[in-house]
This record gives sequence, structure tokens and C-alpha cells, in this order.
Amino acid sequence: MAEPVYLDNAATTPVDPRVFEAMRAFWLEDWGNPSSVYAVGRRARRALDNARDRCAQVLNCRANEIIFTGCGSESDNLAIKGSAMALAEQRGWKHLVTSRVEHHAVLHACEWLEKHQGFEISYVEVDHHGRVDPAEVAAAVRPDTAVVSIMYANNEVGTIEPVSEIARVVKATNPHTVVHTDAVQAGGLMPLDVQALGVDSLALSGHKFYAPKGVGLLYLRRGTPLVHLLSGGGQERGIRAGTENVAYIVGMTVALELAYAEQAERVAHVSRLRDQLIEGILASIDGAQLTGHPTQRMPNSASFAIEGADGESLLLNLDQEGIYASSGSACTSGTLEISHVLCALGLPETQARGSLRLTTGVRTTEADVARLLEVLPAIVARVREVTPSLVG
Repeated sequence: MAEPVYLDNAATTPVDPRVFEAMRAFWLEDWGNPSSVYAVGRRARRALDNARDRCAQVLNCRANEIIFTGCGSESDNLAIKGSAMALAEQRGWKHLVTSRVEHHAVLHACEWLEKHQGFEISYVEVDHHGRVDPAEVAAAVRPDTAVVSIMYANNEVGTIEPVSEIARVVKATNPHTVVHTDAVQAGGLMPLDVQALGVDSLALSGHKFYAPKGVGLLYLRRGTPLVHLLSGGGQERGIRAGTENVAYIVGMTVALELAYAEQAERVAHVSRLRDQLIEGILASIDGAQLTGHPTQRMPNSASFAIEGADGESLLLNLDQEGIYASSGSACTSGTLEISHVLCALGLPETQARGSLRLTTGVRTTEADVARLLEVLPAIVARVREVTPSLVG
């Protein structure tokens, strides 16, 4: 059987061998607790401090504005809940603004605040490309708005949001509102200069840019209100208790540096293959529609709604061919749910149920793309035959 074709780099990426090698010493040699005062602990502490300095250089911020976490979801939760609860305590503000297309880490954090802390949420709609209008965000901001959270790039359709403009109009409306962005999908392929973005907090997850799963970071601008969510020791300036995962933090740091040292080359590679996927699928499959913004989209993201095809069936058929992809729909409690992102884009059900996300990576090849384009038309035809009720 041919080698598997991996086209789901938005879900996760393989660990770069150079990252793995950088981590090795912190399992086998410098394995100490960075809070310990003896030599092996001090070596771990130096590595941790060095990693913080280097991550700060990539993000163009101060080292003490970097908080290491366990993943992007934790970073989002810490930023949104932490700042919202701090401003509720300090100022009595209990209003949040977010969009309809956010990752569930953001949406569920906001919903938790609504259910358990009495917050009110204003949801900003998107256009049919999934793009947020900064003017609508500004219009939603109130004198009691604690947090505005708009993602940098969408995880399902790849649309890039105008985060810097959103931050500017929010601060012009209420300078004390905290502006957060979930940058998990953007990490490694989009600029991360937090001064240019103008945000107060930003979440990243290492496994999206060839670091291991289980490590992330939160940029938190100095002076941003925040209460901690984990109680324990004084790690991460008392904001995130728990012994730091030094090996993974070192790995994420190396992966982040490599991503930005090689960014131009990587973007050129993944975007060229992305464009081949888009052109090939739209040309070969009737009823296939590109989802997301046609130009303001992640360089590695090709996402489609395929009329009359069930997304989960497409994935199972692709899997049988050794091709790994993703769909915007998820099977929950035996019922196929349409993606909340595609619903927000206004797609009809006959198209939204046929969602397919293909995301390229540094290891993706021309042969991988050719293989997908070779087998997909027949798979779509086969799936349509067994799901006639979905054909519009």
C-alpha cells in the first residue's frame, strides 16, 4: 500500500526532528524541577528562562509577558475567564463580545462565564466568507465590556480576521476592555508581533507548528487585569500553578524559532500546494464550493462544502485510501451536527453536511496532492449515491 497522505495539519503536526533533539537533554540530563535550588534544578530554570526570552523575541514582547501553559485551550480559558473575572471584581463589568465562528475553547469559556458568573455575551456575525467586520465589533462594545475575543485565523475554513483593526476600534471605544485573540491556527505561518496586532492577550499551541502536543503559551500584556485559575505554587509569576514542563517548553521554543526563521519558505510551499488542491477540486467536482475567504485565508488551508455528500462518509472513504483529512461536522450522540462555523457562514444544509478541510504542511508533497485529486472525485460520486436525500 502507498504511504499515507496526511492533509490535516490544522489538527496537529508531526514533531520536527530538530525539536525532538532539543528536548532530549531535558528528559535524560537536565531533568530537574526548575523551582529547585540545586544544580540540576538551576539548569532547568536557566533553560526555562532562556525559552521565555526567546519566545518573547518572536512575539516582540517582554519575557515576563509570556506564560507557559499546557495547550491553546488552556491559554484561551486563562485569558478570557481570568480577565473577565478580574474586571468583574474590579469594575463590576460583566459583558463579553465574541464571534459566531470561534473555536470551542473560546465559545465554551464565554458560555461558562454566562452560566456560572452571570456574564452577558454579544455575538458578532460574520459575512459569507467568515470575516468579522471591525465596525460591528466596535458597535457591540459597551461601557461594561470586560473582554473582546476574536480569533486570528479560523480553524475550519482558514479565514484570517482583521485582528489589528479590531483591537484598534475596541480600544477607541473602551480603552479598558481586554482584547484577546486565539492565534492557535495562525502560529507558525502568520506574523505574531503582538505590538502590531495591538492585542492584550494571545494564545498559541505548540503542536500546530511541529512541537509536541501538551504545551502552549499565553502572551499577557503587562498590566492586563487577570485572576489565576489554578491554585498551587508560585510558578509562572503565580498565574499558572504547576511544575513547568521544561522539555516541552524548550521544544515549543525551538519549533517557534524555526517556524519564523523558515516562514517565507514554508508559506511558499504550503500555499502552492493549497492552491493546487483548490484549483483541482473545484475543476473536478461539480457542486464543490470553496468555504472561507478566497484571498484572506491561511496559506495552508483549503476547505470546501460539497453539495449532496456526507462529510463523515467522505473522511471514511479517504481513510480507506490512506488519506487523512478532516470535516467541519462532528458526530455527537448519534446525530451528525452541522459545523457552527458553516452555519454562521449561511451555507444551506445540503452543502454544509459535505464539509471537507484539507490543510497542507511542510511534509506535504506534490504527489500527496495528486493522490488526493486522483481519488476524491470517485469517492464523492460513491458517497452521493448512498446519500441521495442530501442531494439538493
